Amino acid sequence: MTWNVLITDYAWPSIEPEKKILEEAGAKVIIAPSTDEKTLIDLAKQSDAILTCFAHVNSKVIESAKKCVAIGRFGVGVDNIDIEKATESGIAVTYVPDYCIDEVSDHVFALLLSWNRKLIQLNDSVKSSGWGSMKLNMRIMRLRGKTLGIIGFGRIGKSVANKAKVFGLKVIVYDPNNHQNTNNEIKYVELNQLLTNSDFITLHAPSNNSTHKMIGADQFNLMKKDAFIINCARGALIDEKALYKALTQNQISGAGLDVMIENIPSITNPLFKLENFIVTPHTAFFSQESTLELEQRGAMEVVKVMNGQMPDNLVNPEVLNHKNPRHQLSKS
Repeated sequence: MTWNVLITDYAWPSIEPEKKILEEAGAKVIIAPSTDEKTLIDLAKQSDAILTCFAHVNSKVIESAKKCVAIGRFGVGVDNIDIEKATESGIAVTYVPDYCIDEVSDHVFALLLSWNRKLIQLNDSVKSSGWGSMKLNMRIMRLRGKTLGIIGFGRIGKSVANKAKVFGLKVIVYDPNNHQNTNNEIKYVELNQLLTNSDFITLHAPSNNSTHKMIGADQFNLMKKDAFIINCARGALIDEKALYKALTQNQISGAGLDVMIENIPSITNPLFKLENFIVTPHTAFFSQESTLELEQRGAMEVVKVMNGQMPDNLVNPEVLNHKNPRHQLSKS
């Protein structure tokens, strides 16, 4: 039996790995020409399954997908999918929560070290003005003994903590989802305490109603003037207007972002003009190894649901109790 899989979007050069898995399972792959709502609504009508990266699979798209059995996310977060609507419709939602732990935690330290060692400025000064042209009057910290505050302590947060120990950093943690200290080696603190005491702050919380713009004007006011904040998680965690003010008024020293509120921010974004702002275009997840793993596992999750097998990572287990499920998954 042939079934249709809609791939709404992807952020890698080729979809051959996932296409091979899907076609071997009997699927016809449909690639959306754009991610606008109307296009996705039209294509979803024919789809038995949907695989998405950054595109918004909202309630209208899901409503039109009358045949859809599974929605798979190429990635960790699922805030671009209307999970409640999918569950209400009896659709299983899958994701790949653990594919890029090393890459993202490495990227955190790439931003931290680039900022602290002033690599970008020193590189530019040598190339534009010659060797030793930049005076050594900038603030560079000795990392050993400094404090790294981690907000959100899931898989990636834990990986960051392990790598921080190599540099001799002290680690403190605030986890919005877990306020209890279950690890004697890690010091859990309240958010305000973390903000006040950290030299470096890195965000690894999910994006939801309770974490939306969790770092704003009040939080920047609590941070050290030397503090550097990193976000390789979700853009919506930081109030960007408050960040701009904090950076231009020297409330904090700098910021390094791999994600922003807009998926594709305008080149005219005022943050891009600031010397104390480092930005990368949502590439923290990327390596050839991690991308291949994501493509293959993302596709396999959908294939499992279509074959009536329990996926490895089901986002909405409550769908198993649906009165009229579209899937054939069993709770046992």
